Amino acid sequence: MKKIRIKIGNVEIGNNAPISIQSMTNTNTLDTLSTLKQIEELAKEGCEIVRLAVLNKDCAYALKEIVKNSPVPTVADIHFDYRLALIAMDMGISALRINPGNIGNIEHTRKVVEMAKKTSTPIRIGVNAGSLERDLYEDKTLSLVDKMIISANRHIKILENLDFKLIKISLKSSDVMTTIKAYRKMYEITPYPLHVGITEAGTLRGGIVKSSIGIGTLLAEGIGDTIRVSLTENPVEEVKLAKQILSALNIRKTGVNFISCPTCGRTKIDLISLAKQVEERFSNLKSNITIATMGCPVNGPKEAAVADYGIAGAIGEGYIFKKGRMIKKVPQEKLLDELETIIMQDNLS
Repeated sequence: MKKIRIKIGNVEIGNNAPISIQSMTNTNTLDTLSTLKQIEELAKEGCEIVRLAVLNKDCAYALKEIVKNSPVPTVADIHFDYRLALIAMDMGISALRINPGNIGNIEHTRKVVEMAKKTSTPIRIGVNAGSLERDLYEDKTLSLVDKMIISANRHIKILENLDFKLIKISLKSSDVMTTIKAYRKMYEITPYPLHVGITEAGTLRGGIVKSSIGIGTLLAEGIGDTIRVSLTENPVEEVKLAKQILSALNIRKTGVNFISCPTCGRTKIDLISLAKQVEERFSNLKSNITIATMGCPVNGPKEAAVADYGIAGAIGEGYIFKKGRMIKKVPQEKLLDELETIIMQDNLS
């Protein structure tokens, strides 16, 4: 099936465009200074599209200042009140997240669509397993996956009947397998780009597991055009994990890939602390390189031969290696400084 490509601001989505990373602010949208500060932090980390909650008219009008100063395209997240969508578009928002079946009668939807056509504003249809229409929720004959698909298609049909095709779709559940099955099914029947994520994934540890499995599985199957990791955490952590998922799948290499061994009885160095220090020191390096932190020099360089650079610990000393070849032995307390010197010389020369 021929896939459709849309644009949110300057970011292309769908039909083999690079998979983009999204997140959502958790600030009060009325507090434009705090909101813009968080958007800048997200953008610096690698977020390419940011969504904002629009709860009322005051929030909608506050979008003008945010849109004007945001370094990345912004999306207005709106529920029920079509008038907020009209104001958001008038304020220059790049896209809407609004379900056309939930904003009143067809005339309300028509007004939103007419303006979206004029402003070329895409609409994301966001189906969540926990907030389906009442008739679907109460239907005992359908699986949850089928209910989500039916709900999405209802909203799609409303927009298509109004000759609107700038559509993006999400079908999220807090259950990983439900989400995977829903996206697999939708992928086969729709030409529209898919926004992939696991909703309500939880706090950092649990959310990392659920999001990595759910989003990673779908992306590995070629399903998904843009992703948002949902964590009960600072949204910057969402972007970090999204980048790691894309990097682990060799979809988009962004910055340093860190690898380290799990430790064993041969380890004679505080490897856990050392590995964390390596990540902290080199996390902002933009070069697409792999750095390994290994517990001992017995197998370290060979096991991490895929790494561009690495260190292996020993008693009171350590070894620095490049491409599997040991190049220097230094005192343990100088390992990080020597590694940094070598990496910076190679990558800044």
